[in-house]
Amino acid sequence: MNAQDVAKELGVQYVVEGSVRKVGERVRISAQLIDPESNRHLWAERYDRQLEDIFAIQDEVTQAIVATLPGRLEEASRDRVTRKTPENMAAYEYVLVGKVLHHRSNRDDNTEALRMLERAIELDPSYGHAHAWRACVLGQAWVYGWCDDRDALWVKMLEGLKSALALDDDDSDVHRILGAVNLASGDHDKAAHHQERALSLNPNYDLVVVQQGELLTWLGRPQEGIEWIRKAMRLNPYHPERFWNHLGRAHFVARQYPDAIDAFKRLNDLDYAHHAFLAACAAQEGDEAAAKNHADRVLKQDPEFTVSGYLSTLHYKHADDREHHRDGLVKAGLPA
Repeated sequence: MNAQDVAKELGVQYVVEGSVRKVGERVRISAQLIDPESNRHLWAERYDRQLEDIFAIQDEVTQAIVATLPGRLEEASRDRVTRKTPENMAAYEYVLVGKVLHHRSNRDDNTEALRMLERAIELDPSYGHAHAWRACVLGQAWVYGWCDDRDALWVKMLEGLKSALALDDDDSDVHRILGAVNLASGDHDKAAHHQERALSLNPNYDLVVVQQGELLTWLGRPQEGIEWIRKAMRLNPYHPERFWNHLGRAHFVARQYPDAIDAFKRLNDLDYAHHAFLAACAAQEGDEAAAKNHADRVLKQDPEFTVSGYLSTLHYKHADDREHHRDGLVKAGLPA
């Protein structure tokens, strides 16, 4: 049967198909995601492996496909949504649009993302996933100060997460966001609890896996953090660019400065925080010229920057990790 017939018979919008071929001591596994409506391939990948441990191969390929498909499906669904008028969109589709706007990380899109998610909740008040992402968008506004009253916004975000948790305790995004919020408020134990729950619910979700790496870095276990972040990158080759930021920070905490520099330089748009890390890396490496260059960029982008103020926004559990970061920033010539 072709993909269009399968989709029609099963009543589905997308079809995954694949094949397995054995040639000598090698196995080739192919998988592809098809949109039957347009009869086009949305994603395709081929995996060539030595046939030494078929069970390990099964696990590896399954993880890669399961991790990649949600992102490809969301992207395809967003394309479908653009062909609809807002009046005909369902709650799920409003959430998709809200996510896209959120990831653009600017004030206007944040405001519009919040409107999309509130519309989703209006259509389906029991949709826990929508409540969770609304809280995530509010959290973004809180982080960047896109509000008049940060304390009131924080309370509103927590109330939204409380609703999300009550509505759907089995949504990995609910626990992922709760993990991030508790980390931001300095409760490392609660952050770890929700992160573990998110990981148990969806162990191949790249955003959960990369957050495991982030959390371990803040907990003073950067080498383990690096492994988790790289795993997230393998699971989703189309990962968001910010994964490089997480990897750079983990390498910095692990005192692996050249690797940290390489990771940060893969970002296309460096903000003052990225330049602060690069300044600290260069200073710890003894490269005074590079340290000064990045320190100058920090102060150009944020003239009010101080080392103490910046460190207060970070989430290190151990004082020695915080002091190591302070030492690099001060060596780079940034104001205390």
